[in-house]
Amino acid sequence: MKQIHRHVLAAAALVLAGAGGAWAALPQRLDEADARHLLSRTGFTPSPAELRAWVGQTPAQAVDRLLADAQQARLLVEPPAFTREPIEPPLNRLDDPAQRKAALERVVEQSLELRTWWLEQMLATPTPLAERMTLFWHNHFSTSVQKVRQPQGMWRQHELLRRQALGSFRELLHGIARDPAMLIYLDGAGNRVQAPNENFAREVMELFTLGEGHYTEADVKEAARAFSGWTVDRVQWQARLRPRLHDAGSKTVLGRSGRFGADEVLDLLLEQPQAARFISGKLWREFVSPEPRNAAEKAELERVAERLRTGDWQMAPALRELLLSEAFWAPENRAVLIKSPVELAVGSLRQFEMQLADALPVSLVTARLGQGLFAPPNVKGWPGYTAWIDSTTLLERKRFTERLFRAVEMTPAADGMATGRRGEMREMRDSLAGAAPRERKAARAQLRELQRGGGGKVNPFGFVFDADGWLRGFGAWPDREPDAAAKARIESAVLAAPPVNAVPAGTVGLAYLRVLTLDPAYQLK
Repeated sequence: MKQIHRHVLAAAALVLAGAGGAWAALPQRLDEADARHLLSRTGFTPSPAELRAWVGQTPAQAVDRLLADAQQARLLVEPPAFTREPIEPPLNRLDDPAQRKAALERVVEQSLELRTWWLEQMLATPTPLAERMTLFWHNHFSTSVQKVRQPQGMWRQHELLRRQALGSFRELLHGIARDPAMLIYLDGAGNRVQAPNENFAREVMELFTLGEGHYTEADVKEAARAFSGWTVDRVQWQARLRPRLHDAGSKTVLGRSGRFGADEVLDLLLEQPQAARFISGKLWREFVSPEPRNAAEKAELERVAERLRTGDWQMAPALRELLLSEAFWAPENRAVLIKSPVELAVGSLRQFEMQLADALPVSLVTARLGQGLFAPPNVKGWPGYTAWIDSTTLLERKRFTERLFRAVEMTPAADGMATGRRGEMREMRDSLAGAAPRERKAARAQLRELQRGGGGKVNPFGFVFDADGWLRGFGAWPDREPDAAAKARIESAVLAAPPVNAVPAGTVGLAYLRVLTLDPAYQLK
């Protein structure tokens, strides 16, 4: 296990060694490898069909299309019914122990339902960049339902993150400062002039805008005074400013003095040049590489920060600058990031066009791998990169990909029957997107029946993979060893880097895919 762990990290580090090399220019037109790199970094690993639509575009055309589509994205999967219901009373207002127990059970059930819904949306969406940016902000403004204990409130925060995912960071920051879930999570709702609480003031500087080393303890104390007086009406689920609880006196924050309130302090933070560098640096680590490797990359990162500063904190133009940088397209920066659990699970299902009736198993898998949506580990969120991999999570990753292909062998006699069934399953899956809850339940039941039918087995997760159809697109078959050309095409489609381990001679098509997904290089993007 330690050896496999080292292989993953070594594969991620291979291209970091040559930090001083000259770059090639941006590709004039995207080939398959370029398109796969762009779509994998900005969304989830694409299927062969999804990939074809991007080949031949210029980088600028592709990036502009990605951003335009994401800004117009809509939900294809209806959110859980409880998100449209009145806010439930907080647990501490329930005197009856039986009621409190039942309410707590609903919190657990609704949290799982919300997590499963988001994964279904990620699997269904034709605009995965919108989901990835929402997930990016969910991690940046880390908030956990385990402390908030109000899934409906977590949903409302999610709506804010989704609404501004590629919009205004300024509006998002101001919105999150008044978000009831955030006020509860960082104890802002208990910040009073008589007893200042510094939690939110500290984290808004350290984690949300500036980063460590760019403020003082005095700045935190003064900012906490400015943020005082905000409370949460848990019945209406609204943030309210109580003037009698607010410190209206003069404060000095980052060298500026005045009778600042929350809005003025947030704007002061955004005026700092470091704020744009901090946010741009997080975008770099999300989409390009762990860190800029040389002076040229640092200069590109500074251009992204400048675009953010001069563009009134609009995220789409800054992200465009990043995705059209030479660093993003450089061969040295490909396959240097490790897939998050969500990227691994959702990307695998999208890449192999697997059909499923319910994303609940995916939700359980990602949680076991260390990324339970709506429940980050702490206020710093998921650290990502190599922190995703340890002896336990790597074993779980291997187990997940191994089980994907465990029971999907097809028999030649079933090909015709399976083709019709696959069409039915796709139609059934698509019908889940806009259906009402009762209809979705019925559609899932029908899909499970189709999964249990002949023409192939259902793997332990309940996914169905059309191995024959997928492999034929590469000139291969499930029960035959691919020829050299087919192997090369399959490897480039499945892996972001050459495999660490050689595939044994004689490995047939379906087993060939299984072996590739077990290779350490499969963990990279």
